[in-house]
Amino acid sequence: MNNINFKQTKIGQVPKEWQVARLGDQSIAKIRGNKIINRVERVAFIPMEFVPDSRRFVNYEIRSVKEVKSFTYCERGDLLLAKITPSLENGKQGIVPDDIPNGFALATTEVFPIACKDMDRFFLFYVLKFSKFRNKIISSMIGTTGRQRASKESVENLLIPFPPLPEQKKIAEILSAVDQAIEKVDQAIEKTQKLKKGLMQTLLTKGIQKGKSKIQDFKDTEIGKIPREWEIKKLGDVITLCQYGLSIQMRQEGQYPIVKMDDIVNGYVVADKVKYVNLDKRTFENFILEKGDILFNRTNSYELVGRTGIFLLDGDYVFASYLIRLRPNYEIVNSFYLTTYLIFSGEKLRQLATRAVHQANINATTLQKVIIPIPSLPEQQKIVQILSEVDKKLESLRDRKEKLERIKKGLMNDLLTGKVRVTNLIS
Repeated sequence: MNNINFKQTKIGQVPKEWQVARLGDQSIAKIRGNKIINRVERVAFIPMEFVPDSRRFVNYEIRSVKEVKSFTYCERGDLLLAKITPSLENGKQGIVPDDIPNGFALATTEVFPIACKDMDRFFLFYVLKFSKFRNKIISSMIGTTGRQRASKESVENLLIPFPPLPEQKKIAEILSAVDQAIEKVDQAIEKTQKLKKGLMQTLLTKGIQKGKSKIQDFKDTEIGKIPREWEIKKLGDVITLCQYGLSIQMRQEGQYPIVKMDDIVNGYVVADKVKYVNLDKRTFENFILEKGDILFNRTNSYELVGRTGIFLLDGDYVFASYLIRLRPNYEIVNSFYLTTYLIFSGEKLRQLATRAVHQANINATTLQKVIIPIPSLPEQQKIVQILSEVDKKLESLRDRKEKLERIKKGLMNDLLTGKVRVTNLIS
C-alpha cells in the first residue's frame, strides 16, 4: 500500500497502472436512446420514486404500455442516473435488475440509462456516487434554479478512473458488501418501525391489555372507541403553556443556541446543526426551553407540518419561529406520552392545516382544540416504557447504519482514487 506509484492526470493522481477514461467513449459505456416498443402489452415501469438514493437496484411496477405516455427505454443491467435537481444532488441512481420482465423496462424521462461495455456496472455505480465525480456533473447542470438538469454531454464527457477490469470488480465487490450490510440494517429498521407503528395503534387506542381473564371495556367517544376508564380532553386543557417561537436572525455564533424546524428528528430535538441568536435577558427568560417541553412544527410543507419532538438537551436553548412550544400539565399528562400521541396523530393533524403554495400551517388555536385520550398517569408511563424499548432498538440500528456509512465513505475515498489497492485480493 505504501509503495504505490502514482501519475498525474486530468482527474488528479491515480496509480500508474490505471487509465483515465471519458465515460461516453464507445468502448466504456453509452447512454441509450429511446426505442419503439412492439408486441408487448404490459411492461415494467420505473418512476422516479423507484430510483433509490441508497440501494443499488431500482424497483419497478408492471403497467399497460398504453398507460406510459412518455418514457426512457432501458435494459437489464443499465445504470439509471437521475438528471434533474434535487434528485441528482441527493444521489438518486440505481441499476435495473437482471430479472426485469422481457429484459427491458420503461423509466421516467428524468434519468439517463447508461449501458456499460468494458466497464463493470457496479464499479461505475460507485464512481458516480463518489462526490469527486458527481459534483462535476452537478456543477455543469443547466436550466432554471430548482429545475436544473444534467446534460447528456456533461455525463458523456465526465472523466473517470479506469482501473484494469479485475480491479474494478474487486473494488465493486468490497463496496457492495458494505452496501449489503447497510441494506440489511435498513430492512431491520423498516421492520422495527412497522412494529412500533402497530404498537402505537394498539397502545394509544386500546391501552395496556388487562390479561386474558379480564375483558377490556370500551366506550364510544368523538375520537372513536377508547377504554372506559380513560378520559378525553382538549390539548389546551392538558398543557400549561402554548407559545410561538422567536422570529429573529440566526448566526453561526452567538449567545444562545436556537432550535429550528429541522432540529426535530424521530420524535426528539437534536443539536446536529446548531445556530445561535443574541437576546436580551427578558426575551431569553421568556423563550428558554425546559426539559420535557414539546416542540410542534406549525408551518412547513404539507408532508412535514406537524412534526413533533420532545426537548431533552442540556444547555440554554431557545426556539425559533414556525415552532410552537407546548408545556404539559404534569399532573394530567406525561410529556413522552403527549409527544407520542401527537406523532401518532400526524395525518389527522395535517388535515387541520390551512394550505398555501408549497406550505401548510396549523395555528395554536386550532392545535389546542385537538382531542387527546388521557389514560391514568401510571398507564401512560407503561405505554411510554413499552415504546421506549422499541425506540432504543431503532436508535441502535440507526447508529449501526451511520457507522457503516462512515466506513463506506472512507472506503470509496481510498479505493476509487487508488490510495489503497486491491490487487493482492484478486484471485
